[in-house]
Amino acid sequence: MLDPPPTPQAPPAGVREIVLDADGVPLSGLLGQPTDGPPRATVVALHGGGMRAGYFHAPAHQGLSLLTLGTRLGFTVLALDRPGYGRSAPRLPRGQTLREQSATVRAALADFDLRHPVGAGVFVVAHSYGGKLALALAADGADLLGLDICGLGHRFAVDPERLGSLHERRTAALHWGPLGLYPKYTFRLAATLVGPMPELEEREVRLWPEVFRQLAPRVRIPVRFTFAEYERWWRHDDEALAELTGLLAAPKVCVDRLPGAGHNASLGWAARAYHLRALAFLEECLIAAASPRGNPSTDRSARR
Repeated sequence: MLDPPPTPQAPPAGVREIVLDADGVPLSGLLGQPTDGPPRATVVALHGGGMRAGYFHAPAHQGLSLLTLGTRLGFTVLALDRPGYGRSAPRLPRGQTLREQSATVRAALADFDLRHPVGAGVFVVAHSYGGKLALALAADGADLLGLDICGLGHRFAVDPERLGSLHERRTAALHWGPLGLYPKYTFRLAATLVGPMPELEEREVRLWPEVFRQLAPRVRIPVRFTFAEYERWWRHDDEALAELTGLLAAPKVCVDRLPGAGHNASLGWAARAYHLRALAFLEECLIAAASPRGNPSTDRSARR
């Protein structure tokens, strides 16, 4: 007889639900805070299209949670439901454009800063469409330590014009890759996180290559990109990566590979390895921010 699947649980002790006021728009999310003192810094996690904040909390295996890991290492971790998801969905039934999301999230972070200690600053970990928002925040001048982005490039590996909705049964392989990359019951439990991409958001998806070219010259903080072994949405060959890193004005740009992972890396067995690498990059950003020399040179490094 097969074991029954686990049922979704409320966030465990140390992680709680939160709602922020973004100039009148309620943004929901999950918050984890260290229990042994003030945070060293704050990690803001931004999910991809058609997901929710719980993407970063590994419903099928708590040992893979970014929130749990980050708080154990002394960081506050705030995983937000992006505008158009969670508590903001009734107020924003069509969602928001990327530019509008940047303004809304900046307002939400200002509200968070008024009520919670953030430590040495804010660092963004972002997945897929959340990575677009992270780059937009940086380009718009948000005060951030750095960005760590997984599941986003700037050149499509598929022709989006030949797809209908980007979140339908026939695109499942692009989002997930081989099913063995994920813990048992991931897909049942992730059903509570998955939903339709809001209209205004999906309408802009196909415009991303050109939007990236507009944002990249205004991104002037450290950035790290991670491409999963089975990433199928985005090109990550040498030519594409050279162009990607070359367009950014960031003082440090790193590109990393994540073996044994699909596009939805933070839900898979490789999640802990990815999150540890992301937080290691945060450590590098903290050292750079504390250095009196700042970032005098531009580093275009690739770890492959």
